[in-house]
Amino acid sequence: MATMYAALLRGINVGGNRKVPMAELRALLEETGWDDVRTYLQSGQAVFSSAHGDEDSLAAELGEAIERHFGFGVDVLVRDHAYLNAIVEACPFPAAELEAKQLHVTYFSAPAEAERFTEIDQEAFLPEEFRLGDRALYLYAPDGLGRSKLAEQLARPRLTKGLIATTRNWNTVVKLVELTE
Repeated sequence: MATMYAALLRGINVGGNRKVPMAELRALLEETGWDDVRTYLQSGQAVFSSAHGDEDSLAAELGEAIERHFGFGVDVLVRDHAYLNAIVEACPFPAAELEAKQLHVTYFSAPAEAERFTEIDQEAFLPEEFRLGDRALYLYAPDGLGRSKLAEQLARPRLTKGLIATTRNWNTVVKLVELTE
C-alpha cells in the first residue's frame, strides 16, 4: 500500500537563485516513479505517494534526482502524513487564535536536543517564543518571521550544525497535512 509524503526542499526559488520550476519538479517526481504528485506554492513543497522506501531514502533519492536534473544540490526532507499531522496536533501555541504569519515550524532532519539551544535567553526575546517538538521547532513570532530577532538567533549555523533545517509558516504546515491525506 502506498503512503503519502511531503517533500520539503530547502532554499529554492529564493531571490531568483536555485530555480526549480514546479512543473519540472512534478515531472521529475513522476519520472522517479512516484504517484499522486502535486506541488504547493513556488517555495519548495511537493507531495507524492510511494509504496517503497522510508523518509530518509526517499529524500536522498529526490535530492540526487534534483542534482542530476537541475545541476545543483538541494537539501530535501521527506515526511509522511502521520508525522505532519502529529506536528499540527502537538503545536504548543494556540494556532487557531494566531495569524499564520505569527507561527512557524522548522523541520529538522533528526532530533534537535534542547542542549543546542540553552545559550538562547528566551526571556530576552519575549513575546517571541520557541518550543521543540519531534524533529521540529515551533516559533511564535507575533510580528512575523521577517522581523523576528529570535528567528535570527535560532538560524545560527552552530545551532543547527549537522542538521538539515527548513522553515514553513503555519498555513503551509496545515496545507501539507491536507495534501497528504
